Parts: sequence; structure tokens; C-alpha cells
Amino acid sequence: MLAGMLAVGPALAQSSQDLPAKPIGRVVIVSGTATVERTGALVVLTSVDKADLLKKGDRVYLGDVVTTGDYSQLGINFIDGASFVMSSNARMTLSRYVYDPDDQKKNSMFFSLAKGAFTFLAGSIAKTGNMTVDTPVATMGIRGTTPHVEIMDDGTVKFSTLLEQRPAPRLPPITQPNSICKGC
Repeated sequence: MLAGMLAVGPALAQSSQDLPAKPIGRVVIVSGTATVERTGALVVLTSVDKADLLKKGDRVYLGDVVTTGDYSQLGINFIDGASFVMSSNARMTLSRYVYDPDDQKKNSMFFSLAKGAFTFLAGSIAKTGNMTVDTPVATMGIRGTTPHVEIMDDGTVKFSTLLEQRPAPRLPPITQPNSICKGC
């Protein structure tokens, strides 16, 4: 029996190593210095603690820790349509991300913001109520808003919601002979 388990063990290990990791998002903006730490990845002939520089078009994966340097900015679009923009000296961990467009009940997102400023636009996962963002002082449930979060050096957090302004309704032209605006 032990010989049978030993024979199965390497086959299972082999198949799990052959599975490619699926990206959960893509870098769309990089200004200055932005890095990614892939602490959960198996890296051959290099240090696991090494952070790699990000560039536009790079993919991000579950478990990645992304950071920005001084005077830097990083924008990431995720496969559900969510977008995050990080400012200088920011750090975010992509802790949990499940997106299945065919089964919305399975979808969930949990990102941890450690420092810096972030503005994000919620995607499809937020509509299910399973998008959460952790900060040093609170965990937010996002349902479809556009929040801006700023984590200060002393640990305090500022939070605001950005409102999308709809264009003002266009009024019919004024046709009175003595009006200031003719034909506007």
C-alpha cells in the first residue's frame, strides 16, 4: 500500500506543478518605480524575496504584493473590470480573487492596503457584495462605488467616495425675443 501511495504522490506533485497560474489583472499605468513580490511563487535560481520591477502590460497574480516608490504611480485593471491606481510609497497585497463570469455566487475579492493612497473603481465582483478591501483601521465592503483611501504614515486612514458627475441635462433653446441667449 505504501508503494502505491509513493507512486501516486509524484504524479500528483507533477500535475500541480504543470498547472499554469492564471493572471488576475494587468498593469496599465506605471510612472516611476513599481515592484511586485511573488512570495507564493516557486522561483528557480533566484531569491524568493526579490521584487521585480513592473512595466506596462505585465500581469499580476493572486498573492502578489505590489508596491510603488517615491514619486510613482501604478494602475492595474482586473479581469472583472475593477481598476486600482496606487500613488507614491503604496503597498497592496492581492490576497483573494475569484472571478467566474458564469457563476457570480463564487466571485470574491479581498485586497489588503498597507500604506499609501489608492483610488479604485469597482468591477463585477462588487455587484455581488463580495469585494472587500482591508486597511490598518477597518475592512470595507465595496458594492460599486469609487473610493479613495489614503493611509497616512501615523496609521490613520482618510476615506472619501468619488462621485461620478452626469452631464447636465441639455435645455431646449430659449426662443423669447428679449432673452440673453438666442438659440443656445
